[in-house]
Formats: sequence, structure tokens, C-alpha cells
Amino acid sequence: MTNLDKMFKPDSVAVIGASNQEGKIGYIVMDNLISDGYKGKIFPINPKSDEILGIKAYKSVLDIPEKVDLAVVSIPSVFVNQAVKECGEKGIENMVIITAGFKEIGGKGIELEDELKSLVKEYGIRLIGPNSLGTTDSHTPLNSSFSQIMPPKGNVAFLSQSGAMMVAIIDWSVTSGIGFSKAISLGNKAGLTEIELMEYLADDPETSVVISYLESISEDPDFVNSMRKLAAKKPFIILKSGSSSAGAEAASSHTGALAGSDLAFDTAFDQSGLIRVETMAELFDIGLGFSKAPLPKGDRVAIVTNAGGGGVVTVDAMEKAGLTLVDFDEETKNKFKESIPEEGSVNNPIDVLGDAPATRYEEILDIVLEHNEVDSLIVMICPTASAQPDKTAEAILKAKENSDKPILVVNMGGPSFETANKTLNDNGVPTYIFPETAVHVLKSMTDYAKILDRDYKDCVSNVANTDKAKVESIFKKVKDSGRDALLGSEAYEVAEAYGISAAPIKLATTPEEAGKLAEEMEFPVVLKIASDKILHKSDIGGVKVGIETKEDAESTYNEIIENAKKAHPDIVPDGVEVQKMMPTGQEVLVGMIRDKQFGPMIAFGMGGIYVNLIEDVSFKLAKGLTCDEIDEQFESTKVATLLKGYRGEAPCDISEVKEAIKRVAKLTLDFPEISELDINPIFVYENGSSALDVKITLD
Repeated sequence: MTNLDKMFKPDSVAVIGASNQEGKIGYIVMDNLISDGYKGKIFPINPKSDEILGIKAYKSVLDIPEKVDLAVVSIPSVFVNQAVKECGEKGIENMVIITAGFKEIGGKGIELEDELKSLVKEYGIRLIGPNSLGTTDSHTPLNSSFSQIMPPKGNVAFLSQSGAMMVAIIDWSVTSGIGFSKAISLGNKAGLTEIELMEYLADDPETSVVISYLESISEDPDFVNSMRKLAAKKPFIILKSGSSSAGAEAASSHTGALAGSDLAFDTAFDQSGLIRVETMAELFDIGLGFSKAPLPKGDRVAIVTNAGGGGVVTVDAMEKAGLTLVDFDEETKNKFKESIPEEGSVNNPIDVLGDAPATRYEEILDIVLEHNEVDSLIVMICPTASAQPDKTAEAILKAKENSDKPILVVNMGGPSFETANKTLNDNGVPTYIFPETAVHVLKSMTDYAKILDRDYKDCVSNVANTDKAKVESIFKKVKDSGRDALLGSEAYEVAEAYGISAAPIKLATTPEEAGKLAEEMEFPVVLKIASDKILHKSDIGGVKVGIETKEDAESTYNEIIENAKKAHPDIVPDGVEVQKMMPTGQEVLVGMIRDKQFGPMIAFGMGGIYVNLIEDVSFKLAKGLTCDEIDEQFESTKVATLLKGYRGEAPCDISEVKEAIKRVAKLTLDFPEISELDINPIFVYENGSSALDVKITLD
């Protein structure tokens, strides 16, 4: 892990481009360092001034007589690389470059950034930027940015690939109840990446949760496993804009057509234990929850409200989120009755009525929090004429003193709750305006608590009984012939080499050979035109089923070749493939599409001719794939219900299906040249399975 202690807690800072002129970035950075209480030494760098804001200035960092821990740069881009050289010669190890005008403008800017990267590597400099807003650390305190406001002190770290987004959030945070440990503007990521900064923040004692706005994810060949290690330490919540390359180019297979443009990021984040959100509001709502409340030990929720309607809305949201409403026993309900008037409700959600004083809330909260079946609590207050927002906030805090369960408060109003919200947020209780938001936050916290118990034992790397050399020879033959798609007989050999059960299929180049192969396979058989250039074989009469005799096989060979010539006179087929005709079973699909960033994504779902219509499919990344994740992938589909036995049907061989997923993952990891793989359908029986159609495309 890169040590960034002196990036955020430097003993001295040089400001290259420091200025006495108000409005200039060099002036703002200097003023921020001084005004926000930085206690270390400040060295302004400006060749035209002897003094900046009352502090002695230097013409170059090389003139500073002392060691410098951090340099902040805000000079025109054409002069930046020379300044970086001087910092390298001075031995400055940490830099933040605020200056824009690099790769984001193209042309000359790209050349400047390439040179900058080389210099940073040459001198071993840890760089944030260029084109960065800067950084802040509220605990140091250090404001080495050109934001006008220092974020409130707290335990949330914020990484942003957008400087404008960071400025807006810092400004908003003053009244939001959220406090920051560090705020970091990534800029162009010419030096440190978000992954390196996340690794540092994972071990930062001042940070409890990391929230990020990212427009791209840096390359990491083992991204999933890298992120799993970080997510095991603290929650990482990410708003990722843009989309992945998965599925954008290859839709020749069912798997390719089913892969959405943003699917790879969803899949990678889910398997990593990262929490992905869709909006800025979610990013900070969930961040607030994690920063204030402890994690729930389960998914059982109690609701206390002074408004019946609000309780109903909360229950509806919980049901959609998959959280469990606690069903209180009669003994507990009798305790509630001692404090709640008859018109209220002692069932969950517990309605303490609109006239509930703070004392009634306190009495009920004590009982609820002591109950063993309650994992978390949502408290809701509507601003009725009898409501006591401030006193109720104090009652909530008093009840919280003897409990380690998360409490989320929904204060459904505006100005009347201003003081109460501040009191609660300042003392470890997150507040929200609407119940759906609180439920969504609680769901994220509950899911993350489960992530910490995940078993990440690799399920793929130790797959046995595979013949890698055989597949290498098949692929060489295909490439040498100038093809990128395997014939069915070749794909069958690949499947066989990796232990994937498939219906035997062999290539015949004469009618007599077709008859002989059919006889050897035992009838009935299927004959198919063999050509990587003919995609829809059935449409041209290129597939014939139910062949029962040797003579039929020979005559059908000639018929299929003639049909192919009529439909595609410009294509010379490779022959006709003879395949053993298998009994029907439950149809499933197992496939793979390779994402440019995250590698092979394995698909599993309902197979057959309606696969693209029904879209019952689940994806997982092959790298780091665990047995638990294969189980999750299986259970997340509707076809899983059919395979278990539906309406009296016998259950199918589920272990065989999971074995196929595992072996396809192994195959695609062993051979990066496989761009797409599609096995559809696989017939699954009570015992065993058989793949009927295996398509493999090479890059």
C-alpha cells in the first residue's frame, strides 16, 4: 500500500503559483491553508514576489532551505513539468496539481500529461491530478484546495473525479449533517489512481466510510479480489457514471445480446462487496447512515411512528427491499399497551398516535431496543400540533445509550425539525425526511453486514480433469485456417476437453463418411451444415433431425449441401456435422462474453429459442468466482425453480448445472482469446446433462 500520510498530514507545504491577487487559484490555496488552521510551515513559490500574504516567498522550491512534504501546483500547464522536475530534485514526494490543460483538452495536452507521468515515475512522486480541485483533511486540518469552504469535520472520505461535483458537495455538506475526514479531487489520475487512494483510506483511522463519484475505473488485473480486501475493512459506496464496453461490440451470441452496456460494473461491484448507487442523493444518504449508525446484525426491523400512513409507506418500502418486519409476541405487546392509548397500535409498525409526547416515544423505544428479535429501528415523527421534535430527539438519544442497534430517524418535515436533526446527527443518529430513503439506507447497511460474512474461497482455479493442450491445438488449427469461429465438432472437442457434458458431434466431408459416423453414434442422429459463415442454419434447410438409418444419413448429407449452395452460392461449406440426437430435458444456457476491463463474464439462465425474449439470465465475473456466488447466480433465475421440480415434476441434476458454470469459467480464464462462448441449449436431466449447441468465437 502506498503511504500517503504526508500527502494529508504534511509538516510543510509549498504552494507553487502562490499569489497576492485575490481571485487567483494561488491566492485561494494560500488563504485556505492559513484561514482553515493549517499548523505546518507554508512556503509560497512565486518568482516575482518576495512575500505572499505575509509569508516569505521563494523563486523555486530548490531555494527552500528546509524539507518540504507536499507541493501544491497552480501555474499555467506549459510550466508545470519543469516545476515537477524541480520538486523531484528537491526530494518532494507528494504533489497535488490543480492546473488544467492536460489530456482533457487533447492534442498538446496529451503530450504534456505523458511527459508528466514519466517525470512522476522517474522521481517517485505521489501525485494527485492534474486538473484537480485539490484535497482537504479536516483532522489535520489541511485545505490544499481551491474550494472556498472547508468541509465539516467527520468520518466520511469523499473521492471525486469531478472537481465541480466536489465543490458542490462541500458547500452542501455544511447543512447536511455529514462530516468529512478527507475530500479528494482525483483530476486526470496521471499519478495516484482511485484504487491506490481507496487502499490508503481503507486503513485510515479517521475514516469510517468512503464515498466516491467516479467516471472511470483504473485498470487492475485482479480488481474483484483487490476490492474484496478493502470492503472487508469498511464500506465503499460508489456512484459510477458512464458505461462498460461489455456487450457493445459482440452480440452474435445469445450471451452477447443479453449483456447490457453497464452490466460489467454492476457485476464487478457486487462480487467485490462495493456498494453501487445510482444518484448523488443515494450516495450521501447511504454514506450518512454508515457514518452515524452501527451495522445491523440481521434484517429484522421495528417501526415506531406517530402517523399510521407513514408506517404503511415504510412497510411497503421494506417489503420491496426484502427486509423483515418484526412480529412482536403478546408479552411485548402488553408492555406497549401500558404506554400507548387504545386508539394506537401495538402491532409493528407501532403507532404511538399523533399526540405522542417525547416520554411516550422514550418508553416504547426502550422496550423495542431491548427485544432480542429487533435488529434495527426506524423512528418516524410527523410535525403534528402535539409533536415535540427537540424533546423527542433527546428521548431517542437517551434510549440509544444502552443499545448497539442502528436507529434511523425519519423527521417528516422542514424547519420545525432543524434543531432536532442537528442534535441527532451530531450524536450518531442519521435523520431523513422520507421513510423510503431510510428503508433504502437500512437495506444497504444490512446487505453490507452480510458481505462481511462472505466466503471468498475460489471455486474455479482448482477445477480438475481438463486438457489444456488439446484445446490449444484445436485453437491453433482454427486460427491457421483463418477462422475466428469454431465449427460445432471443434467446439464439442473443446467442451469434452474441459469436462463439459455435450452431445457427440463429428464432421463428415462425404456422404459415405456421414453414414458411417451416424452408424457409429447409434441412431437417431441430427445432421447440420458445417460452416462458420452460415449463422441461421435451420432457415436454409441446413439442419435435419431424426435420421434413423445409414442410407438416410447419406442422402440427407447431399440434401443439406444442396440447400446450402442454393442459399449461399458464394460459401463453400466445410462439410456436414453428425450429432447424436439426445432426449429432451429442461433447457438452460451457459455462456460467456469478455469485458475489456474485467475479463470473462459467465451467463446462466433459461435456454432454448426464447432466451432473448424471456431474458432470464444472471451474470458473474469468472475471475475470483466462488462456489457461493455460483449458488447465488443459480438461485437468482426463474429456471432454478423449474430445475428443482415444478408442479410434481422430478428435480433435475442441479449439481451438473453448477459444474458446467464452473468449467466454462475455467475454460475462459485459461484462454483469453475466447471472446464469446454460448452453450444453448443444455438439456438437464434427473441425472446428468447434455449440451446440444456449443458456439465459440475467438478474438
